[in-house]
Amino acid sequence: MGKARKHTPEQIVNILRQIEVAVASGKTHPVASREAGITEQTYYRWRKEYGGMKVDQAKRLKELEQENGKLKRLVAELSLDKQILQDIARGNF
Repeated sequence: MGKARKHTPEQIVNILRQIEVAVASGKTHPVASREAGITEQTYYRWRKEYGGMKVDQAKRLKELEQENGKLKRLVAELSLDKQILQDIARGNF
């Protein structure tokens, strides 16, 4: 299996643009993807997530996803704390 690389949202958008330019000049998606250093599957997955975005929009999307994850963890922790306090108040410990 290949080594997983972490691309930034900006890099992903730029690679997608590069592939679209290559396809417009007559190359196929698989060939253009290989030349960009990614698999065809990765190309389609990225296109689904980032297609049509500008670099700043992709960066903001990743920031919002990270913030959303933090908030979900915080809500889970607070819900657990609330449940523990309710059990203690009822004497069910």
